[in-house]
Amino acid sequence: MFNKIAFIGAGSMTEAIISGMLNKNFLDSKQIHVINKNNKERLDYLSEHFKINCVQEKSALIKDADIIVLSMKPYDLKEALLTYKEMIKENQLIISVVAGISTTYISTLLGNDAPVIRAMPNTSASIGYAATAVAKGSYATDNHLQASIELFQTIGTTVVSKEEDLHAVTAVSGSGPAYVYYLVEAMEQAAVEIGLNKETAMDLIVQTVIGAGEMLKQSGESAATLRKKVTSPSGTTESGVKTLQKHGFAESIIECIKSAQARSIELGKEAQEK
Repeated sequence: MFNKIAFIGAGSMTEAIISGMLNKNFLDSKQIHVINKNNKERLDYLSEHFKINCVQEKSALIKDADIIVLSMKPYDLKEALLTYKEMIKENQLIISVVAGISTTYISTLLGNDAPVIRAMPNTSASIGYAATAVAKGSYATDNHLQASIELFQTIGTTVVSKEEDLHAVTAVSGSGPAYVYYLVEAMEQAAVEIGLNKETAMDLIVQTVIGAGEMLKQSGESAATLRKKVTSPSGTTESGVKTLQKHGFAESIIECIKSAQARSIELGKEAQEK
């Protein structure tokens, strides 16, 4: 069990992870410490909302932390690690949720053999439904990997990945919730345009998304098989699906994910060249 977790960065991902951990009683709020670069209002909000320790002093944040979570923008990582490197010890586990940045680069900046785990959760962490992939760096052991798995399992499903696959993970599950929300936005707009009131439409759409997800999870059948089972010949669903095909729905999703993966690679390179 961990006694202290320190977050460097106080953005939406930090908030989501903290919310998930507290909802599952993984840690007491007083065991969680957070700092950020310059937004005191953000720290005040997190402190008031979660009753956690939001600090201004860097050494107080790092001291005695079992796990240090790097949760800042890729462009801010280098400056942050150069600031904290003298304080971080080799017995402290570093977990990075920074998109695009390799464990090798983090270890180089730290200048020591502290174990580094790279993770890619998504914001569904706040309600315990995150999809997270974790990968270990060269100094991390299987025990460090297991510790990270235990942490992220408190906020959803966790899988072990090769680090080179994390750009793809970022594109699929890291950014994935936004794609689903965008789909729901369009379904809501269409529902209103064809006569449903907004509240009724959202109730139906949300349950439809949840039900489809549970069918995928519980049935053991592929998405293609489930889609075909719903699609009766010459029926309403077939008409809708044919319209999606006509407008390149599948191709758009594929290009969307490829674009997100490419941007993850670019972000890593840009941040490391800064």
